[in-house]
Amino acid sequence: MNAHEIDYEIHGEEMQYVEIELDPREAVIAEAGSFMMMESDIQMDTIFGDGSNQDKGVLGKLFSAGKRLLTGESLFMTAFLNIGQGKRKLSFASPYPGKIIPIDLSEKDGKFICQKDAFLCAAQGVSVGIEFSKRLGRGLFGGEGFIMQKLEGDGMAFVHSGGTTAKKVLAPGEVLKVDTGCIIGFTHTIDYDISFIGGIRNTVFGGEGLFFATLKGPGTVYIQSLPFSRLAGRIWAAAPQGQGKDRGEGSILGGLGDILDGDNRF
Repeated sequence: MNAHEIDYEIHGEEMQYVEIELDPREAVIAEAGSFMMMESDIQMDTIFGDGSNQDKGVLGKLFSAGKRLLTGESLFMTAFLNIGQGKRKLSFASPYPGKIIPIDLSEKDGKFICQKDAFLCAAQGVSVGIEFSKRLGRGLFGGEGFIMQKLEGDGMAFVHSGGTTAKKVLAPGEVLKVDTGCIIGFTHTIDYDISFIGGIRNTVFGGEGLFFATLKGPGTVYIQSLPFSRLAGRIWAAAPQGQGKDRGEGSILGGLGDILDGDNRF
């Protein structure tokens, strides 16, 4: 085993956090902003890249950090090391309502592909890199561009999702069609492509976008019911757009309703 072996427990229902127990000299890496709490004797350190190339010189560190920059993440990650004599616990929280999914990479042939913002934390030794799409359609219309994140190693990693999580195990040749934003991740044996919905009415009036993801087995796929982009879009659409628009925003009358209510500020 190259990655540290860690014990964990996931708490909560809709706003979850994962509590990780570290033996002496064990460590985890995490995205900035995911830390929640920790016990004493845990040393926090900012590292360049994902920590998997710390012994490979300057070029190795630069390459590791460069991969993270391509996925839109920070150049740095945070490592938490137990420097005490006994077991110590620390916790990481999901950034929005949903579920935290434990991924044992040793059971996934050492590799798992996920959305670029799904990674939460992992045992030190797990490599957090990028997965380039080799298909033009997938790169241009897949919602995540040419790049997704890949987690490699033999340790535990944790990803988070929005809403409720569905786990689908696909048999060889079995196909699942999914909204591109609803994909959390999948095993590397899944064949992933983008398909055009087709039809004039579907394209103009369907309201579901022009493309969906086609996932072909064998392998395991994790789906989320509420992508953060969808949640943010609904909140933005419902938010008042300037002074005088805070009433009647979703009504049929709209601004006319404000006049009838006696509000003539606009």
